[in-house]
Amino acid sequence: MPWAEETLANYLTETIRQVVRKEVVDRQKSQGKLFARPRIFDDLLSSQPLCFNLFGELQQDLALATAVFEALTFGRVDRVSGIEFEYSPGRGDARYTGDNSAFDVYVTFRTAQGGRGFIGIEVKYHENLQGKAAQLRPRYEQVAKAMNCFKENRLAQLKAQPLQQIWRDHLLAGSLRHADGFDDGFFAFLYPKDNQHCANAVRGYRDCLSNSDTFTDWTLEHVSMTIKRHTQSKWIDSFIDRYLNFGKL
Repeated sequence: MPWAEETLANYLTETIRQVVRKEVVDRQKSQGKLFARPRIFDDLLSSQPLCFNLFGELQQDLALATAVFEALTFGRVDRVSGIEFEYSPGRGDARYTGDNSAFDVYVTFRTAQGGRGFIGIEVKYHENLQGKAAQLRPRYEQVAKAMNCFKENRLAQLKAQPLQQIWRDHLLAGSLRHADGFDDGFFAFLYPKDNQHCANAVRGYRDCLSNSDTFTDWTLEHVSMTIKRHTQSKWIDSFIDRYLNFGKL
């Protein structure tokens, strides 16, 4: 710094850098969004810039985004209409979870029946999910009951780490779908397959669900290879080389 912020050298293409200028550097656009500075500019292995490097090109090419998310969701997504970063429908708003939770990436889409849908995505890279748990709010249990997808005897597990952040983001998706009248909407947890902390947490989380209609998990390997199947652009190879070529270690 400040060279990293001035050049945006952390980002893989000029298209992605343009997205970062609009979403992060523009103080008006980024107001209220919790971008971690200077890490978003100078940390090549932070999950926030990873989000832009993976989804920035898709934001600017909705035809490609549609093909990718249609494949990832087995046709649940018919047409992607937009992609946003660090998105919350309303921080502290009691209509949702009443806290400051946000999705790292937020995808809006049309269903095959013409309805409105969304995907709220949480992206992890090297994180171990062992940070301090957030303060619990009565609203969480209200939303959980309305969603009707959690086993009652597992609520204590969901309220503690390493599952709590996954649960809170899932609750945000459930409350958003209900409060804003979406026809479809779900939460996706995205992580590298060899991050055993995340893989174990996902297995534990799925064991707390009575149904998974509003939850899925994807690996970075699967998402990046899905993108690679739908484009010949070299940026996805650069992404894979930086974030998934662990042979470099």
